[in-house]
Amino acid sequence: MTERHRLRSVLWLAYMNGIVPMRTQPLYLLSILASPLSFLFFVTVASGGTLFLYGIAGGMLLTVLSVGTSLQTDMSHYRTDLKFQDVIVASPVEAPVYVVGIALSELIYSLPGIAVFIALGAWEAPVALVGAVTIFAVLLMVWALATALGFTLATFFADVRETFVFSSLVSLGLTVLPPVYYPISAIPASVRWLAYLSPTTYAAMLMQGAFGLQHLTFSSQVIDWAVLILSSLALLSIAALKARWRDP
Repeated sequence: MTERHRLRSVLWLAYMNGIVPMRTQPLYLLSILASPLSFLFFVTVASGGTLFLYGIAGGMLLTVLSVGTSLQTDMSHYRTDLKFQDVIVASPVEAPVYVVGIALSELIYSLPGIAVFIALGAWEAPVALVGAVTIFAVLLMVWALATALGFTLATFFADVRETFVFSSLVSLGLTVLPPVYYPISAIPASVRWLAYLSPTTYAAMLMQGAFGLQHLTFSSQVIDWAVLILSSLALLSIAALKARWRDP
């Protein structure tokens, strides 16, 4: 395939799986916002409003992480139910082009939800340019991480229903237990090491630092970025080497 055909394939897949569903069923957009806004509501009420900005940062992360869950479900559906992946395998479209196209479609699908949290964050506490760049970069890294994880898991499921089991476990490990919606200091020191096992902990701390919710030293930022980048690269490598593009 030429670069022109690769780009066209990516854009077509993004349109098919991202734009078309939003146009045909706008209620899908509400489903994207359901969980992030629910967490924001309960965290804000429970804290008396003191954790509102933490909820904004967490809502952005959860919305982007939902890309991985959605990609996992969609690709399993395309592979096992519609046999669409078999068509792609038999076509000139390479696996990376297919994955990037579907991942981009999920990102497009989540953009309205991200825009809601950006608007809420700008209304409550506008961030400086450096903070805005940090937020964008963190969300981009989390998108790569979620995409790699979702694609790898999707290629091993024999039934699309299995994705719902793993989606709940992945969500628990990446968005509920880590300090995504609250400061890490809220976790008892004796078990705080468990939070550091999740890459989203480091993403959350960078996001919270960008919103001015906590002071991050230069060394702590370097560590947070290093862990987040290495985690994304590790998952991307696993996706490239271990994911099953063709069924055995």
